[in-house]
Amino acid sequence: MVAQRLSVVIPALNEARGIRAALEALAPLRARGHEVIVADGGSADGTADLALGLCDRVLQAPRGRALQMNAGARAATGDFLVFLHADTRLPPRADEMILNTPLWGRFDVEIEGRHPLLKAIACGMNLRSRLTGIATGDQAIFVRRAAFPGFPEIALMEDVAFCRAMKKLGPPACRREKVLTSGRRWESRGVLRTVLLMWRLRLMYFLGTDPEDLSRIYYR
Repeated sequence: MVAQRLSVVIPALNEARGIRAALEALAPLRARGHEVIVADGGSADGTADLALGLCDRVLQAPRGRALQMNAGARAATGDFLVFLHADTRLPPRADEMILNTPLWGRFDVEIEGRHPLLKAIACGMNLRSRLTGIATGDQAIFVRRAAFPGFPEIALMEDVAFCRAMKKLGPPACRREKVLTSGRRWESRGVLRTVLLMWRLRLMYFLGTDPEDLSRIYYR
């Protein structure tokens, strides 16, 4: 067993197509003594059943990414919490990088997909995050469990609100090693359309729009 442990929390909702591959990719971490928790938000496609046996615990939580991540964090026993989307893969030996972090941080991101703009979008995300200290959920945010304040349980932008709170405690460790995340969201909605939508939603959030209203715009 390792001296310090990670608890990787995966909020999942209807991820049957990819949950097994996501958890199999984390098998080396589990073999080194780390913990993997799936917080299912009421999937209707058997995601929770598919996860059994490939992680340490499957939780049923109220639907909502912040609610699910907080439920996973409450059940976690590791020294560091890592919040990982089901369609995102950590870099090799991510545990060594995370456990050397003073307080909290995130990885750079690479977006998997065929559209030529995805590489530029990822570069922009990484640069913006490094300049502002604000990470997105796609970047696998991690934090010492003892310092974790919980994600604000809002309908959207919980990652931005969390980073704002954590910055008051200290700057993030911006790891240049890359997580690999799926470009399905961008490609299915249209890459430029998705980028413009996210810029619009971020601006509205910073101007004080209710996250419930932002969520309705995002998911319609």
